[in-house]
Amino acid sequence: MAGHSKWANIQHRKGRQDEKRQRIWTRVVREIMVAARTGGGDPTANPRLRLAIEKAKAANMPADTVKRNIDKATGNLEGVTYEEIRYEGYGIGGAAIIVDTMTDNRVRTVAEVRHAFSKHGGNMGTEGSVAFQFKHCGQLIFAPGTSEDKVMEVALEAGAEDVITDEEGALEVLTSTADFEAVKNALETAGLMADMAEVTMRAENSIELSGDDAAKMQKLLDILEDLDDVQNVFHNASISE
Repeated sequence: MAGHSKWANIQHRKGRQDEKRQRIWTRVVREIMVAARTGGGDPTANPRLRLAIEKAKAANMPADTVKRNIDKATGNLEGVTYEEIRYEGYGIGGAAIIVDTMTDNRVRTVAEVRHAFSKHGGNMGTEGSVAFQFKHCGQLIFAPGTSEDKVMEVALEAGAEDVITDEEGALEVLTSTADFEAVKNALETAGLMADMAEVTMRAENSIELSGDDAAKMQKLLDILEDLDDVQNVFHNASISE
């Protein structure tokens, strides 16, 4: 199945993440703690915790740091309790934005998110105001030049829902959240390493932004991503450089 180009947006997002490596540990620790608290401290029985531990390893987090935070979350050590809160809103040109946070102070967090929206041309929405425009799913992205036939064969055999080729030749594998890990493992076993692999909120449709609108939207997204309590920002804007 063919799709519009997402490669530039994906590469920009990766670049932004690379710039913020020093802050990744904080976000990974929160994810580990919430995953362990909600699903237990045994990664073999907790897929979300397994994924969080993978992120920790990718960020070169020491194993004892991972274990300590699992222990905190499961009550073996005293620690801060984080809660997950999702905010929804609109950016430039009516683009839909979802902001996922983990916080120990929801009053602080909502104030910071609302301020970011209002100061940079967006508007906070109510719960459910934009979430219907996104699909909660597993997503694996392969760089242009990756064998489409091989990815499609392995992914679909492992239970993927779709394989989409964009106009630049990048491949996007979509899975249910339940099948994400099995599909990812099957692809890796076949020697196919994704440039990006995550459970995400994928926009069903996109809004094209260019020029000043694109710059303003990127500024808003950057401000939101830089907030201490923000874990992820999802949006449906296709931003031209």
